[in-house]
Parts: sequence; structure tokens; C-alpha cells
Amino acid sequence: MRNKMVLLLIGLLIFGVAGCAQTEAGSKELDYEETKKMVVDILKTDDGKKALQEVMDDDGMKERLVMDQAVVSSTIQQSLTSEKGAEFWKKQFEDPKFAEAFAKSMQQEHEKLIKNLMKDPEYQGMMIELMKDPELTKEVTELMKSKEYREHLQKVMTETFESPLYKAKIEDILLKAATEKAGAEGEGGEEKKEEE
Repeated sequence: MRNKMVLLLIGLLIFGVAGCAQTEAGSKELDYEETKKMVVDILKTDDGKKALQEVMDDDGMKERLVMDQAVVSSTIQQSLTSEKGAEFWKKQFEDPKFAEAFAKSMQQEHEKLIKNLMKDPEYQGMMIELMKDPELTKEVTELMKSKEYREHLQKVMTETFESPLYKAKIEDILLKAATEKAGAEGEGGEEKKEEE
């Protein structure tokens, strides 16, 4: 009987300890959620934003936040070459204003690259050798007469006319011509009046 009492007491003790452990775990989860909510609420206040701004303005913190250039470069490269990145850029380039701004930002680099290539003696020599080749001349002539080339040329011209940079240039030329014409007509009208 005594053994049964000892076993019963040990069982009740284990049951009690297990029940307390579950209650503590539940309160820890509750404390975490409450703390999380409290921190988020604090950060949304003006004082919280001000404190964050002060931390971000600290020179020591800025130095710690500066990332390794190689990591940044590889991250950008991965995001650009991913499917989501390709979709993002495709959508961006459908916007004419974005496409024009992007083309303008790259134009100087492209011009610089082409000018440097034109000055390069090795590149010049390769181009001259290529142009002198009679086989190339023959192939180019045949190519220019082909239907595929003409269709390709038409496509290139269409793409050029639809290019945001080209459209902007044509618009500027037309506006300038209209302004000059209006100015010339105004001067011509004044001269006729003076003659009369």
C-alpha cells in the first residue's frame, strides 16, 4: 500500500510539473506576440521614427551598414537575370518615358565605346580586311537583293521610328521647323506690307 502511495505521489508530481511547463510555454508565446506588437507600435510613433533616424545618421552605424561591393554586384546580377527580373524589365521598357530615359543614360557610354573602337588600330585593321574581302562584297550584294533582307530592313526602320529617342528627336525637329516657318511667314508678311 505504501508503494502505491509513493507511485501515486510521484505521478501527481510529474503531472503537476508537466502542466506548469505547458503554461509557461504558452505565456512565453503570448509575451513574444505582445512584445512584437508593442515594438511595431513604438516604431510607428514619431518618437520611434526619430530614434531610428538618429541611429541611421550615426557614422558608426553607416559604416556597419555598408555592404561588400562584390555581394551587392552579384545580388544585382542574380536579380537581373532571374525570370522575375526579366519580366520586371520587360514591363519597364514598355513605358516610353522609361525607355527614353534609359536610352539617354546609356547613349554616352555607347558613343564612347564606338569612338574608342574606331580609334583602335587593331579594330580598324580588322574592319578594312573585312571590307576588302571579295567574298564578303559578293555576299553583301546578294544579301541586299534578298527578300529577307528587305523585310529585315523594313523591320529595323519601323523599330527606329518607334524608338523613344528617335521620336523625341523628330518631334524636336518638327517643332523647330514649324517655329522657323512661322517666323519666316511673319517676316514675309511684314515685308509685303512695307512694299505696299
